[in-house]
Amino acid sequence: MPILNRAAEMQEEVAGWRRHLHQTPELNFDVFQTAAFVTDKLQAFGCDEVVTGLGKTGVVGIIRGRKGEGPAIGLRADMDALPINEITGKPYASSVPGKMHACGHDGHTAMLLGAAKYLAETRNFVGSVAVIFQPAEEGGGGGNEMVKDGMMDRFGISKVFGMHNMPGLPVGEFAIKPGPIMAATAEFTITVKGHGGHA
Repeated sequence: MPILNRAAEMQEEVAGWRRHLHQTPELNFDVFQTAAFVTDKLQAFGCDEVVTGLGKTGVVGIIRGRKGEGPAIGLRADMDALPINEITGKPYASSVPGKMHACGHDGHTAMLLGAAKYLAETRNFVGSVAVIFQPAEEGGGGGNEMVKDGMMDRFGISKVFGMHNMPGLPVGEFAIKPGPIMAATAEFTITVKGHGGHA
C-alpha cells in the first residue's frame, strides 16, 4: 500500500525528530523551543496556515485537501515533558537536568509531524485537517486553554483524534475506542482512622 511505503520511507526522519525532541524537553506551557521546532517543520511542509500561541504556546497547522470542500478534523499531539531526571544512558537522553520525555510526548509530536508532512504532500482528501500541537497536557490543562482561545470555532473543527503510545501493545497494532478516552485524571484523599498494625 502506498501509505505504508511512504511511512516506511519517512521512519528515519521521524525518529530523528523524536530524538531531537527527547534531548530538549520542556515543561507545561513553557514549550517555546518545541513549539518553534514544530512551527518551522509545518511551514517547511507547506501547510496552508500555521497559527502559534493558541492556549499560550500551542501550534495548529491547517492542511486543505485537494478533493474539495468538506469537514475539518483535528489530529492532536502533546508537546510537554515531565519533571524527572533521565538515567537511561541513551545517546539521545535528555540534555536538560530535571526534565524528561518519560510519557512519550516526543513520540506523539514526531508522529504527528510525520502525518502532517505526508498529508501536505498528498492532500488526497476532502475538507481540511488541523494538526494540533498542545502544550501542558501533564496537568496544565493546555487542551482546554486552546479551546478557550477559540481553536475549534476558528478552524471549524468537527472532531479531534489523538493517539497515545502504549508500549504493551505488539508492534504494528493499536487499540481504539469510540468516544472519549484517557480524557482526564482526578485526585482524592482518604483518611483512615484505626489501630496501627502490619499491613
